[in-house]
Amino acid sequence: MALIKDFLAAIDAWWMPIGGEPITLQILGSAALMLQTDYDRGTKDADVLESRDGSPAIKEQLLKLAGKETDLQEQFRLYIDMVNRAILFLPQKPVFHPLPGISLKNFRVEVLDVNDVVLSKLKRYNRDDADDIRAMAEKALLDHKLLIERFQAAADWFSMDARALDVPRYLKKLHAVERDILEL
Repeated sequence: MALIKDFLAAIDAWWMPIGGEPITLQILGSAALMLQTDYDRGTKDADVLESRDGSPAIKEQLLKLAGKETDLQEQFRLYIDMVNRAILFLPQKPVFHPLPGISLKNFRVEVLDVNDVVLSKLKRYNRDDADDIRAMAEKALLDHKLLIERFQAAADWFSMDARALDVPRYLKKLHAVERDILEL
């Protein structure tokens, strides 16, 4: 989606280097789907995974430049939302792909794999999430076998702590996707 790429380019243009550039931005959710496919829908945010290794100054500057109620949000009608890794339903090692066709000075952009985006949407699974998943299925970009493997990897990862109690709820939502969207 050109709008999201333009938004990322604007962030890059206004970025004040803090050392360690280029910084990797890992894009999640519908923004990741739109950046790696010909899918398009309205969105208000570009979810970026918080880096384990990034300094707090990175998050602070990103939110100051492109968070809610900033000039860039007003210009693009998009804002950066930083997402804590621990809240996502994903395997220990999510799959990210470099984003081709964008050249930034201060950032490398990676997008979450389509199957992992779908998996992450099972936690909330609202109407927009179902529409995103349906669109990926209709475009034949959703691999059912891989989705099941990734679900099992995420469930195994979650089984190590209190998040294990949530897995049965996500499994019910996966079954709804299989029944209602994949028609299995």
